[in-house]
Amino acid sequence: METNAPATEPVNPALPEGVRVGDERLVSLTAAAGRKVSALIAREKQGEFLRVAISGGGCNGLSYKLRFAPEAKKGDIYVPTGGVKVIVDTKTALYLKGTHIDYSSALIAGGFKFTNPNAKASCSCGESFSI
Repeated sequence: METNAPATEPVNPALPEGVRVGDERLVSLTAAAGRKVSALIAREKQGEFLRVAISGGGCNGLSYKLRFAPEAKKGDIYVPTGGVKVIVDTKTALYLKGTHIDYSSALIAGGFKFTNPNAKASCSCGESFSI
């Protein structure tokens, strides 16, 4: 039986052993955020994955970190969202669950915006939070 369905890119790229596949219940990017990340990945050429991490620091104790990575590492969780290959380490996943990431190109208060249902408080810039 032949089908004329268009060829599609695999949902899961070749991932190293020990990398789990998650879904948008962990983290999701809006279409606007996905377009901006895709453009930055193409421009920066640092890797095809967006690593979302949380580290200590900022006004409220924890801050979001976004960077590009050439590959996922053992223990990471891979989430395809917004047309982007997102990876999250297991420690970050505890704080990130249910987070939506949006992007605005507005001159005032523009940039990436995080909506984290786990945050009890966040600073006015939206880049740090507390649980």
